[in-house]
Amino acid sequence: MDELLTRLDRVVPRFSDPAFLGNRGLANEVGIYFFCYNGADEPVVDRFIENLKAEQGHPFRPVHRDLYAILLDICRERLVLDKIPQMEEQKGKQSLLQSLQRLASPAAFADKIGYKPHLPGDILLITGVGRVYPFMRAHRILEDIQVLFEDIPIVLFYPGTFDGANPRLFGKLEDGNYYRAFNLL
Repeated sequence: MDELLTRLDRVVPRFSDPAFLGNRGLANEVGIYFFCYNGADEPVVDRFIENLKAEQGHPFRPVHRDLYAILLDICRERLVLDKIPQMEEQKGKQSLLQSLQRLASPAAFADKIGYKPHLPGDILLITGVGRVYPFMRAHRILEDIQVLFEDIPIVLFYPGTFDGANPRLFGKLEDGNYYRAFNLL
């Protein structure tokens, strides 16, 4: 826990760096970053983000998107949220998984994550990766949104590990290959 708090203390100075905010020094890559942590520490990370959004006076503006909240919104809009338990009981978990993956596609998530205009100093913060697994994978979301956010940094708060190419959800589950991202710290 102390190690996580020490790392979280380094986030605000990193976010305040003009080179970070301007996506400079990335060899023409989109500024996509992983902030990895132990999944058991999710409440600490959630509290940090809520505090960050409430604070004033920073040279950056956090724009937060929770993938789980987006999944619920998509299901509500498609009028299936209340039917999910019945769908699972009648057709089984695998059928439910396939249905939700079609319904809540990466493009549907990208539509919900996207916004315009991006303002100078905006940083897109994405959470909820572990809560939407296996319905959605982090690399699929990143592939779809990178073209929408070429001008601002994207930070994926990730309950797992990232070695520069392979995210591993909870440090164990392969979450697809994604080589266009960097570790935040």
